[in-house]
Amino acid sequence: MKPDKLRKLDMGLDSISFFKNASQRMQWLGNRQKVISENVANSDTPGFKAKDITSFSKMLESTQQAGMTTTNVRHISGNSQNISGINTEVDKEAWSETMDGNTVVLEQQTIKSNEISEGYQLAARLYRKGYDLLNLAATGIR
Repeated sequence: MKPDKLRKLDMGLDSISFFKNASQRMQWLGNRQKVISENVANSDTPGFKAKDITSFSKMLESTQQAGMTTTNVRHISGNSQNISGINTEVDKEAWSETMDGNTVVLEQQTIKSNEISEGYQLAARLYRKGYDLLNLAATGIR
């Protein structure tokens, strides 16, 4: 297959639900890592509450729900939530709270960061394997 045909195949991967879900998972993991790093940066801030983001399944549900329909381009969209469906919330599973009210436990944040890293690697491998399977189906070359 010629390179221009492969580029066309690559541009349309997000229309395939497998690739769309893998991309969304990587985006969700990236946003979660950002929140965890903010927790670590504020581990000595008095009164800071550890945060996390909504679960991946909740993010998928909120992005699949239909919002208000606009019948004219000049209408205002009724979306009051985060467009990506990823919302930050106080971490209800924080292990402890210090005397100054901070709920960031560095060990817990390290574990979460490691889970995120492993999840991202898995999603990236699955995305790559799916691409390889499509390439094999299109070209017949391994």
